[in-house]
Amino acid sequence: MSDPIQLLGAISKVGGAAPMAPAATPAPGGKSFKSVLLESLDEVNRLQTQADEGVQKLVTGQSDNVAEVLAAVNKAGVAFDLLMEIRNKLVDSYKEIQQMQV
Repeated sequence: MSDPIQLLGAISKVGGAAPMAPAATPAPGGKSFKSVLLESLDEVNRLQTQADEGVQKLVTGQSDNVAEVLAAVNKAGVAFDLLMEIRNKLVDSYKEIQQMQV
């Protein structure tokens, strides 16, 4: 899953679970939200590591392919932005649940 769009698709597939299903129970035919989120974090970390390695190679003269490094940096940036938006939505949802009266 090296593409941020695939990352978003994998996270949205988890939404098929029943609303009252426990958090540890995976969706029918799918993965649990926790496992998808952890895989997404690993993927974003991998993309950022690749971008950093590309920049290091460019700076040290081991590579002269600026376009490839720029593409890797942009891909890592988009993946990170997507991850931050997911985090923001989760925090907003948590705050909303906290404000519910029982």
